[in-house]
Amino acid sequence: MTDPHAPIAAYWDAAADTFDDEPDHGLHDPAVRAAWASRLHGWLPEPPAHVLDLGCGTGSLSLLLARQGHHVTGIDLAPGMIARARAKLAATGLEAAFHVGNADTPPARSGGYDALLCRHLAWTLADPPATLRHWVTLLRPGGTLALVEGRWREAGDTASPYEPGAHPLPWAGGVRARDLADALRPHVTELAVTPLSQDATLWGGPVSDERYALVARI
Repeated sequence: MTDPHAPIAAYWDAAADTFDDEPDHGLHDPAVRAAWASRLHGWLPEPPAHVLDLGCGTGSLSLLLARQGHHVTGIDLAPGMIARARAKLAATGLEAAFHVGNADTPPARSGGYDALLCRHLAWTLADPPATLRHWVTLLRPGGTLALVEGRWREAGDTASPYEPGAHPLPWAGGVRARDLADALRPHVTELAVTPLSQDATLWGGPVSDERYALVARI
């Protein structure tokens, strides 16, 4: 039986070599890096906290978290991304644990984390409501869920970039803040949405689509 995650892992493996070329991926610009560090500090608990970085990619946000004193676990489906994340942290002398795994059902212990962070990941989920319910179970009571998301295509444009055989993606093209909030609200005690489209420094330049952070507590 074909693994429906294999085309997704292959897609991101192929992207790993150039993934950090995007300003908000590689965080090479000190201003972009500082902007993300400031946002993370405002969204997440005071360090040291145990933070799960889902869809961690090449580990740029994991590195910022480790610099702030957090205990970081990063998970990504693509082995190529994980290899780069490990190398990135090793080059700085900072520590984080990185694992290859599916963000829908990550290899992470229930109730084991103070915070869960993911950026631009919701559009890749095969069953967003079920995954959001599961993510909440990974947090300790009072834990924080920080989702940095957006909508990059017109509503109804759900074309997938993956090869045939991958799971269909209900939120391909991104998810609007109100829709993500509606899906998550029954599972959390408080929830706030912060628009991010106008903060050009985060993205390395102006953007015209909807980008935001949803921060919730359980």
